[in-house]
Amino acid sequence: MDYESKLKKFILDNSIQAEHIHFEKSVHTVEEACAEANAGQDDIVKSICLVGGNQTIAALVLGSQRASTKRVAEALGISRPDQDNGKAVIRLATPQEILQRTGYILGGTPPFGYPATFLIDPTVMEKDIVYAGGGTPNAIIRISVKEIHKINRGKVVRIRK
Repeated sequence: MDYESKLKKFILDNSIQAEHIHFEKSVHTVEEACAEANAGQDDIVKSICLVGGNQTIAALVLGSQRASTKRVAEALGISRPDQDNGKAVIRLATPQEILQRTGYILGGTPPFGYPATFLIDPTVMEKDIVYAGGGTPNAIIRISVKEIHKINRGKVVRIRK
């Protein structure tokens, strides 16, 4: 599947103000995205895909930050794991789960365009224009955080470590 075309179609069909940028080199990591986009780490927004039971969760944090599964669980009102079974209530999605749940591959997941609970760290909302996943590890989108928030209707809550 052409994931970049899929995202570009979603952007067009929903009149989203975003620029899709394809690179010959990988922009899978924050460092690679910074180098190719000539941007700083905190100009990048990562969409961290998590699973909580049957729920798909996208935690949006700046490139220099990490998402806290504990804070994500608290933001969603999910209690801590049972001490007896030790199973995590919120966990990182596997690459297969990311594709299955979002329709995009690991390293290109955009901050909108699929059914999920979106959580946005407040530091993301302090930015104006950012770069985010563009459908594949070789693409990004340039978009305003206000546009991201309008599209995904994410809850703004501290989720960074």
